[in-house]
Amino acid sequence: MGLTLAQSKDIIKHALEEQKKQGFKPMAVVVLGAGGAIKASESQDGTSQIRPKVAHGKAYGAYSVGMGSRALFERAKAEPFFIQALNSLCDGALVPVPGGVLIRSKDGELLGAVGITGDISDNDEACCVAGIEAVGLVADTGG
Repeated sequence: MGLTLAQSKDIIKHALEEQKKQGFKPMAVVVLGAGGAIKASESQDGTSQIRPKVAHGKAYGAYSVGMGSRALFERAKAEPFFIQALNSLCDGALVPVPGGVLIRSKDGELLGAVGITGDISDNDEACCVAGIEAVGLVADTGG
């Protein structure tokens, strides 16, 4: 059936519960569904103006290329010209650092992606994973 709005909102809720539990900095979260369309988005008080765009770029890059943004980060270190070309093809919307996590069904079907930004990238990614797994789906970081 695909990723629902209710699941998307629950992913955000659980991701931000993890943020609070860990004491991470305020975060912006974007959940993308089929075709990379925004299903839900939320920014906590205290996030900067650009955070939602960064969160979207992490999720959009992961979804568009079909690999978690941790893998894109590794590719950027090894093949910077390739990642720059991909970024051009994505109209500059690709953010190749950890914090963009693919959402998969238990059968491995790609359902969407979550992007989070606000703290260090590893912490952003941890909140993505917590949100996805809390709703019974599979998080694919690309790592």
